[in-house]
Amino acid sequence: MGLFDIFKKEKKQETAVPKPEEEAEAVGWQAIEQEFLRVYPGQDHPKHYATVLKWMLGGKDPLDGISIYDGGSYWHFVSFGQTEIYDKESDDPKISGYGYELTLKLKKDDYEDEEAEFRNICGILQMIARLTFTKGEIFRPFEYIYTGQTAGIDAKQKSNLTGFITVKDPTVETIDTPNGRVEFLELIGMTDAELKTLSNVGSVMEIYEKLGSDITDYHRQSIV
Repeated sequence: MGLFDIFKKEKKQETAVPKPEEEAEAVGWQAIEQEFLRVYPGQDHPKHYATVLKWMLGGKDPLDGISIYDGGSYWHFVSFGQTEIYDKESDDPKISGYGYELTLKLKKDDYEDEEAEFRNICGILQMIARLTFTKGEIFRPFEYIYTGQTAGIDAKQKSNLTGFITVKDPTVETIDTPNGRVEFLELIGMTDAELKTLSNVGSVMEIYEKLGSDITDYHRQSIV
């Protein structure tokens, strides 16, 4: 059983609700939203999944929320919580929190249950953020996340994609906020065969170039 399998058995705490006013007014949160509005003008109220019980109050999910923007042929997920979205608390004035938020682009498709797929991706982002909050694992561009599981990362666990590589999200730019710099680290779904070929930054860069896309497509075939 892989890491993603374990998560799928947990009870999820995200719920699709409007963002509380205090979150919408937070300087770090606003800066992230402004960057996504630059890319997706007019999407002032994207679909949003707020964590019911916040991490700071004893909840199990470290991200306070995840928004989903309409990218035309894909849904663009972005997390709120790995950086300092409220007050500045860390000692480094140049970096906000852990320095990055997580993103993922999910290809639009005729999903049997699109809502289940949205919640599934939110759960995966929470799981990866939890590794940082609980184990201090910091992710950088051109790394890979491989658990050895063969079940798909989709809600029904039928996809050929079983893990991820990470890249600097090419759609949005690194931003400077009142709390420090924020980068956007994108996850791209990969097959088991692809993941088994990876060993270092160079191999991840090579397979990313060969893939030719940063959109996670549950139905694509392996390129190796």
